[in-house]
Amino acid sequence: MSRTALLLIDFQNDYFPGGKWPLAGAEASVKQGAKLLAAFREKSLPIIHVRHEFPSNDAPFFLPDSEGAQHHFSVTPVVGEYVVLKQHINSFHETNLKEILENENIETVMIIGAMSHMCIDAVARAANDLGYHCVIAHDACATLDLEFNGVKVPASQVHASFMAALRFAYAKVVSTDALLEDLTSSVSLNKAAQNQG
Repeated sequence: MSRTALLLIDFQNDYFPGGKWPLAGAEASVKQGAKLLAAFREKSLPIIHVRHEFPSNDAPFFLPDSEGAQHHFSVTPVVGEYVVLKQHINSFHETNLKEILENENIETVMIIGAMSHMCIDAVARAANDLGYHCVIAHDACATLDLEFNGVKVPASQVHASFMAALRFAYAKVVSTDALLEDLTSSVSLNKAAQNQG
């Protein structure tokens, strides 16, 4: 496996039950995300938490310095992990994310979080355009119901549509379990090769 970083995008309290902007399947997605986070921590691989905070209190959620804008308790950053604060949909826009990836010699970004049709879509496309290999754990992402021209689109269809579009040309889109298996086997192979060297 190439040098890989885990990007946790906007796993924040407002997206969960009791928050200002709850998503469908938020709890299920963060549970899967926590598995990947634990695996990256166990292997001492780079971890980057991205947190959104709007610049003013006029926003519908993620208000400045609010509890809703804080990381969900199950994926809270620990010492040694990067935290990127953003104010735009694209995690690279006016942040130091690219600088972090360059300093860590990252080639592949493993993306999880929310929302599938917004910040996950944006970061995957931007990362791909910048030359990074993108991998998305589809069951570690969440979104919500949408509406357009009177047509209501269930969250499951919103999510599936965006995962399908990203998989077409921008990212490898697979399950958390598949990534955990791949991560374990790749790290084992890398260690074996180092031992032989």
